[in-house]
Amino acid sequence: MATLDPSDLQAVWLTLKLASVTTLLLLLIATPMAWWLAHSRRWYKGLVSAVVALPLVLPPTVLGFYLLLMMGPQGAVGELTRALNLGTLPFTFAGLVVGSVLFSLPFAVQPIQNAFESIGQRPLEVAATLRASAWDRFVSVALPLARPGFLTAIILAFAHTVGEFGVVLMLGGNIDGETRVLSVAIYSHVEAMEYGPAHLLAGGMVLFSFVVLLGLYLAGGKSWRVTR
Repeated sequence: MATLDPSDLQAVWLTLKLASVTTLLLLLIATPMAWWLAHSRRWYKGLVSAVVALPLVLPPTVLGFYLLLMMGPQGAVGELTRALNLGTLPFTFAGLVVGSVLFSLPFAVQPIQNAFESIGQRPLEVAATLRASAWDRFVSVALPLARPGFLTAIILAFAHTVGEFGVVLMLGGNIDGETRVLSVAIYSHVEAMEYGPAHLLAGGMVLFSFVVLLGLYLAGGKSWRVTR
């Protein structure tokens, strides 16, 4: 009977940790970005939207390759982190976080942007007539009304991070306890023709994803539906 060794369990924990940190950072980054995209009329809004959506069509290995060059010893980011005595980011957990945030950015920005756009200007204008400040309108009106979009962004960002492979493999390699996430662990088992552990890990991912999505659909109904 196939069993999981400690390195596999460590890969599961590292994956959940990476997905949690990435999702939290994405909420902090994507919220103001989505608000600006939903309300800006600047001529370069389309350019920003295209850059944000680029990971949707860009092969993960391409993104991972250029991030590896940028964050490596000879790259601009790498030189900066070395000057700050932070070392280099590739093949570290911090490097995985940076790559995951960039790769999953559109999965967080777009649902929140759509939620902000669906609110319209009327509720915000009514709040303004009641002398609510811009910050009060954002916190008390926009955020509560955009809650379905935030929930969708959390689901997509977390699930996308759990399942990513190309970016994490290019940036992190396969270092036990440091960068060996679940998708890389499955690949390693398959490459070594160890199909038993690969089945356990892959089947666990399928079951976990199904249970989470089923629970969210049942709890939220149509507001949870996402199209890609």
